[in-house]
Amino acid sequence: MAPPKRKTTGRVTPKGTRPGEVTHSAPAASSAGVAASSRYTPPITKEMKESPRWLPILMAILLGLGALTILLRYLVWPDTNLPVLFGLGFLLGGLWLATKWH
Repeated sequence: MAPPKRKTTGRVTPKGTRPGEVTHSAPAASSAGVAASSRYTPPITKEMKESPRWLPILMAILLGLGALTILLRYLVWPDTNLPVLFGLGFLLGGLWLATKWH
């Protein structure tokens, strides 16, 4: 058997208010439509918004070098696993740079 339903009045405004009344609890909005704040947030500089030009280039080089190193391990050095470790290191470096690219 299902539990009984709760009985609610459906009221969403505080008791004692009338339709059309303005409550004074809301923060004042500035001319831009954003609530006024006492903390100053400086604007973000262009250097922080854009990545340096070398970052995506280095990222592509590291990803390509990692893939090439792992591929060459199977073609040139079949008896050692050291190139796989270097290749994974290059790939991880490229992926880390990819997270820094804006």
